[in-house]
Amino acid sequence: MQIAMTNGIQAGTVHYPAADGAQIEAYLAVPQDSADGPRGGVVLIHHLPGYDEATREFARTFAVHGYNAVVPNLYSREGGPGIAPEDAAAAVRAEGGVPDERLIADVGTAAAYLRGLETANGKVGVIGHCSGGRQALLVACAGLDLQAAVDNYGAFVMLDSPEGSGMRATSLESRLPELSCPLLGNFGADDKFPSPEQTAQLAAVLDKLGKPYDFKTYEGAGHAFFNVNRTSYRPEAAMDAWDRIFEFYGTHLS
Repeated sequence: MQIAMTNGIQAGTVHYPAADGAQIEAYLAVPQDSADGPRGGVVLIHHLPGYDEATREFARTFAVHGYNAVVPNLYSREGGPGIAPEDAAAAVRAEGGVPDERLIADVGTAAAYLRGLETANGKVGVIGHCSGGRQALLVACAGLDLQAAVDNYGAFVMLDSPEGSGMRATSLESRLPELSCPLLGNFGADDKFPSPEQTAQLAAVLDKLGKPYDFKTYEGAGHAFFNVNRTSYRPEAAMDAWDRIFEFYGTHLS
């Protein structure tokens, strides 16, 4: 199903309480016109470098395409008055990233926040890139009542993160039987984390479990091929992957 696009959106910073009582900073982007009726929501999980402009731009893109979108700052607890965002991000990275259970709880809170908006239709999808791609799959296996999940080149899904990677991530293979929503995956053939072999292993397990998924691997693309600010950007792959994402969400979040 095609969702009507709009040129008018509202976007800015919001705050809401997490399950543990912490105040979460988040970036919310929504279509300005509510005449189209209730709409689906998208939780964007930012990558390990942090709550950055690129991820907030993704949120605005989803709003233009007719979705309510929120980016929770997963490093909110480490931030606060007098602490620069980059310092908060550095503190979390030094610890290998956000612990899985805390991540699951924070995405659950973000999904509940979206469902509480007046324009919500109750359906929520999740999406992430790099570490966020792994985490999108993680939360889709965590019983959060999500309707769709998108993993863009999520590393360390079928293996633990190696020493020196900067992450403390464990394989999600044991969690895959709990995958509770359709999964879309976009990967690069030149990537090493995940490599095409690792993606094939994931697909084989999902096939065995009978889980719905749709994976595509792009020749000539490596890690971070969505990122317009890096030399890794591959416009043809990124544009095709965007089309796949909007079609996927149009089917499952309408």
